[in-house]
Amino acid sequence: MIIIIIIAVLIIAVFIFLKQPKFGRMPRGERLKRVMYSRNFRNGKFQNLHHTPDLAEGVSYYAVMKEFFFNKSKNRRPPAVLPSSKAALLDLDPDKNMLVWFGHSSYFMQVSGRKILVDPVFSGAASPIKSTTRSFAGSDAYSADDIPEIDFLFLSHDHWDHLDYETIMKLKPKSKKIVCSLGTGEHLERWGFNKNRIIEKDWDEEVLLEKGFEVAVTSARHFSGRGLRRNKSLWASFVLTTPAMKIFIGGDSGYDSHFAEIGNKYGPFDLAILECGQYDKSWKYIHMMPEEVAMAAKDLRAKKLLPVHWAKFALGNHDWDDPIKRVVNAARENGIPLLTPMIGEEIDLKNSRQNFSRWWENI
Repeated sequence: MIIIIIIAVLIIAVFIFLKQPKFGRMPRGERLKRVMYSRNFRNGKFQNLHHTPDLAEGVSYYAVMKEFFFNKSKNRRPPAVLPSSKAALLDLDPDKNMLVWFGHSSYFMQVSGRKILVDPVFSGAASPIKSTTRSFAGSDAYSADDIPEIDFLFLSHDHWDHLDYETIMKLKPKSKKIVCSLGTGEHLERWGFNKNRIIEKDWDEEVLLEKGFEVAVTSARHFSGRGLRRNKSLWASFVLTTPAMKIFIGGDSGYDSHFAEIGNKYGPFDLAILECGQYDKSWKYIHMMPEEVAMAAKDLRAKKLLPVHWAKFALGNHDWDDPIKRVVNAARENGIPLLTPMIGEEIDLKNSRQNFSRWWENI
């Protein structure tokens, strides 16, 4: 009886925990109808273009957990405080075309006078239990207070390290238009966002944001979910066309043929921003290895590559600096110019000769 009571209490506690607003909400009503009519929604959930198992062949969840807890790298976190810079984003010259990376997959851009923010996470954690995924020391150079009014806020999918409840609530009064993948808008509406500001699209849909600014929602190879139920909202990448340049916003994705398809349809790109971190041979289908990141940039016909999804959280089992070391070599072998800024360092998007230090080697 005591065991039964303990189990019942635990179940109730988990149920109450998952009902917190930060977990968002599953699509319902008219949005659910749109989801169910999507050609990418089959058998009760969104699907990738090609078969995408969570784990590689021959790998079990037991083996993954055993490696993570008992054989994990001693260098998953930096041994010292990460260096950073800080641009005055609130006082930018409106004619400047620039980008600032905040670590992991969060970054700010100003292009042709418009301010753009992607997957912002400023809470210092990447999960609903903050103590389990604390950011690296020095990686939190910016906060939501440092962000100016945003013309276009892009959300690639609803994972905690891309859609942070605490951050998004602070940015709510600053965000004019939010561009997200199908189903993700349900979270935003639960959190009080005006539905008229939400632009929510399926793969292969395009929208004119305003004159000179167009976005195409394109595919990715990944998954979604903030709680126990997965793939009820879509994950996506974006093709952003502006008067000054064309940018590929990659989100999270394993390597597949979709990069070449997007490159053939929309390329070449002035800049491709691709995930490079939190990978493992055990889940190689949902996160690219650094060598594949360079291949993807080549498939996209990108003139420059900015590798993100690293240097802030330890969500994989590799050394914290393994992503940048390997992608530097891979980009060189493929002849792709690589942008390697420190967190917060300003990138001049129109300066083809801007140089960056190998700052990670001094940690």
